[in-house]
Amino acid sequence: MPEPPLAPAAAAATPPPASPTVSMSAVWRHAPVVVLGVVALVAAGIAWTAHTRVQSVEAELVKRQQASSDQAAEARIAAKQAQEVAQESAAKLALLEVRVAESAFQRTQIEELMQSVARSRDENVLSDVDASLRVAMQQTAITGSAEPLIAALKQAEERLARYSQPQLERVRRAIAADIEKTRAVAVTDIAALTIRLDEAIRLVDDLPLLARPEPRRVRPVAAAAWAAGGAASAPAAPADWSARWRDIGEQVWSEVRSLVRLTPIDQPEAMLIAPDQSFFLRENLKLRLLNARLALLSRQFDTAQSDLRDARSALDRYFDRNARGVQSATELVRQVSGQARLVSVPRPDATLAAIAAATAGR
Repeated sequence: MPEPPLAPAAAAATPPPASPTVSMSAVWRHAPVVVLGVVALVAAGIAWTAHTRVQSVEAELVKRQQASSDQAAEARIAAKQAQEVAQESAAKLALLEVRVAESAFQRTQIEELMQSVARSRDENVLSDVDASLRVAMQQTAITGSAEPLIAALKQAEERLARYSQPQLERVRRAIAADIEKTRAVAVTDIAALTIRLDEAIRLVDDLPLLARPEPRRVRPVAAAAWAAGGAASAPAAPADWSARWRDIGEQVWSEVRSLVRLTPIDQPEAMLIAPDQSFFLRENLKLRLLNARLALLSRQFDTAQSDLRDARSALDRYFDRNARGVQSATELVRQVSGQARLVSVPRPDATLAAIAAATAGR
């Protein structure tokens, strides 16, 4: 604010220089004016000081207002930034919540998948064991041997032992019981029986018939004595001559006995077989044995027994039973006939029932 003009007031308040002759009354008469001038000067000073202070206060207020405006702008910027950060944090939090939910869902799916895999693995193992046992049962029914079934049961037991699952322990116990039950059954060995029949078939061509008996062999002692008697040229002692003549006599008697043989024949028709009929007789016997062999391989034991009875009847009727070959062939046929019987291999019902129960329990 412009300062008030003080010169006129001072001029007015300041009296003109008085003359030395001015009286005291005139001085007292101008004293109020002087006091008023002094008061005016003091008031002007106070007003100037107040004006200065007001200006400084205004400047300070303006400065503070400017600072407050700056701070408010900064606060707005910070608030805006904080709002943006909060929005970003909310978006990130929502994304994290979504991912956590997805992770929880995936974890649930993985757990269900693992349980399903574990269940499917056990189910696959049980189904494989069941299928292998049924195939082994078919092989056992075809071959008549218990070895395929025993091998399948052992393989199943070893496979379940590798998994070591408590749920499959009942199946393992059932498999062990079926293995012991199958081993306890004496099953016909078809392979050994067919080998014996092959040996009997091989002997048929060399078997002597009753119509043509096997010639007797000269004893080695008599043959040696005959050779010694024919080769001797030097004279010998009387004792040696007597022993030699005795051996020659025994040899001659053996040859005479070989000319005539007495053989009891129960079936007279065996002696009436012509030489060409003997060929067909041997071939018929071979066919009987081959039919018995095929019947054994096809598990037709009744047919095999019938053919074996016919083969034994032919051997007893038409062949020389005193010959060693006939006795061997007859013994082979008798052994095969005694062992060719139908023996049913037990089914692994306990194992199949345990597998069905374990599969149904899951």
